[in-house]
Amino acid sequence: MKFALLIPLLFATAGDVAMPSTGGKYPASRKESLIETYHGTNVADPYRWLEDNESAETRSWIEAENQVTRNYLDKLPSRGEFKKRLTELWNYDKLSPPVHRGQRYFYTRLTGLQNQRVLYCAKNPQGEGATVVVDVNTMAKDGTVTLAGYEVSDDGKLLGYGLSSAGSDWTDWHFKNMDTGEELKDQLQWIKFGGVSFTKDGTGVYYGRFPESTNKLKDTNYYHALYFHKLGTEQKNDVLIADNPAEKEWSFSGGVTEDGNYLIVQVFRNTNPENLVYYKDLRRADSPLVHLIDTWEGKFSFICNDGPLFSFETNLNAPRGRVIAIDIRKPQRADWQEVIPQSADILSEVAAADQSLLAHYLVDAHSVVRLFSLQGKPAGELPLPALGAISSFIGRQTDTEVFYSFSGFTTPPAVYKFDVVSKNNQLVAKPAVAFEPTNFVTSQVFYKSKDGTQIPMFLVRKKDLELAAGPHPTFLYGYGGFDAAMLPRFRPDIIAWLERGGIFALPNLRGGGEYGEEWHKAGMKEKKQNVFDDFISAAHWLIDQKYTSSKMLAINGASNGGLLIGAALTQQPELFGAAVPEVGVLDMLRYHKFTIGHAWTGEYGSSDDAAAFAYLHAYSPLHNVRPARYPATLVITGDHDDRVFPAHSFKFMAALQSAQTGTAPVLIRIETSTGHGFGKPTGKQIEESADKWSFVMENTTATR
Repeated sequence: MKFALLIPLLFATAGDVAMPSTGGKYPASRKESLIETYHGTNVADPYRWLEDNESAETRSWIEAENQVTRNYLDKLPSRGEFKKRLTELWNYDKLSPPVHRGQRYFYTRLTGLQNQRVLYCAKNPQGEGATVVVDVNTMAKDGTVTLAGYEVSDDGKLLGYGLSSAGSDWTDWHFKNMDTGEELKDQLQWIKFGGVSFTKDGTGVYYGRFPESTNKLKDTNYYHALYFHKLGTEQKNDVLIADNPAEKEWSFSGGVTEDGNYLIVQVFRNTNPENLVYYKDLRRADSPLVHLIDTWEGKFSFICNDGPLFSFETNLNAPRGRVIAIDIRKPQRADWQEVIPQSADILSEVAAADQSLLAHYLVDAHSVVRLFSLQGKPAGELPLPALGAISSFIGRQTDTEVFYSFSGFTTPPAVYKFDVVSKNNQLVAKPAVAFEPTNFVTSQVFYKSKDGTQIPMFLVRKKDLELAAGPHPTFLYGYGGFDAAMLPRFRPDIIAWLERGGIFALPNLRGGGEYGEEWHKAGMKEKKQNVFDDFISAAHWLIDQKYTSSKMLAINGASNGGLLIGAALTQQPELFGAAVPEVGVLDMLRYHKFTIGHAWTGEYGSSDDAAAFAYLHAYSPLHNVRPARYPATLVITGDHDDRVFPAHSFKFMAALQSAQTGTAPVLIRIETSTGHGFGKPTGKQIEESADKWSFVMENTTATR
């Protein structure tokens, strides 16, 4: 039981807080005397007024904070140099692996410094004679309209594509006739975290949507449902396929099998790797929705079907993953067949092509691809060019070739085509980037966390930089959650840091998916402190090895990684020279009350539960800000973030500025017309990166 007490006449103000590092002052952040009682514990929430993202007071606060931040960042001596170099590094072609449908190949390309990717169509995978299909760069002068996804009909004659604005997760889907170039009148709205799936004949699509909302940036997203839309009709007439009003947090995803005979419906209730599976026989208009897997026991990712034999990748009784086949004519568990058993490595993804299965494994957080027959007989490995990570395979069961992208920390993403029959692995496109990859080296080390657990960590540096000759400026990045594996992927901004003698460090923390579901569970809910301990232990290890020092160590993470940085910052503020939490989940007592936050209760737990409240309150960054000498901190968020509500960052910054007893700056950078990060225009990415890296450089090399 809990209640809120608001005494509006008893204010305290945190305004006019001195900012010694620049001689200026932070903007005023009004304090309310609001106390909320959670399971007998009184918790103050003085900055809750910042949750009103549309109020004049909040908008004024944003403007004032941004002005103070700009006054600081624009004077940094390295900012102009970083922006110049980052612009050079970002100026390369970014290509996606092509999608083959009918006689057409579809792919996206971002040429040089274009703000957004453009969708192209060609008659061959090399893109010769390609034509523009959708160019969102023509739709907004500031580049804030994004191609959020696309889907092509089986014959390649119809295109569905989603558009997002200002970084929002909400997408509107449109349709186009590829033969005539005509834009269809159909438009599907209120879609979030999903796309569309065409019927075999291309007459309609299946899609999931939420009900209409009054405040799309703040309102909680409940009551998702799956619909069928017949092309040429209005959305209001769409046919409901699946929902569950009794379970408002459930969501539904529908995909048509390659043979067109079945609709596979996957049901989720949170972000945990577990789901239900239903199916519908599309050969009969009156066929029921059959509940094939109707218990919350594990993850079941549909791979392909051979008639009534459905193949799934699952973690059921296999925390590192395996492949099973279910004959829907004999769906009893005793009749399930194991196709690829669990191995010592982590099964990340499985794709089907030409009677083969391509199994993407993670071995100490880098990619290995093994080939199997549909019956599970081993058939060799796909040769990869180096230690790195591949993207998802693009191909279908009837294709003899699949496409994928491969990259590493200092290896720009290149597109490859793999012929499943000949086993030929062919380079399709490799970008030219303005640096020499051979000048850098990536290594992997292992260190012990607080409880003795061995944690792997990637270290990236210039080849001629002697680690033992430190200390060196070091950038420690982390995530640690939601079963997400942090793999060696290319980021142009890291190169600019490495070139200046910095080290980039990426530990593979518990809570992620690098070592399977057991590794994930060891960093979730009541065990979340393990993630913070893993990260803090990485910092201590780097310092103990004399690779860096506290004053030369910067930490960074985004979203769940922003929570990580907030927790590390408040638990051991003296350990770091700089901290950059981005779009972070920082108020762990109220995160589930906004947008899609309720879906994360499976990962974090909820303050509505007494046991969960105790551990959430113990590490919640917002609620653990105390007067201390905090390191230089730059909080980054977007005012249109409708995934992690930006008030998390607003409230945390207001508290941190009030509690700072040291001389280091604590600032917030609030980008307008951007969201959680997806679809951010190239220009805005470069500006933000120049701010971040010059801030880090200033506060890890200067003596305070």
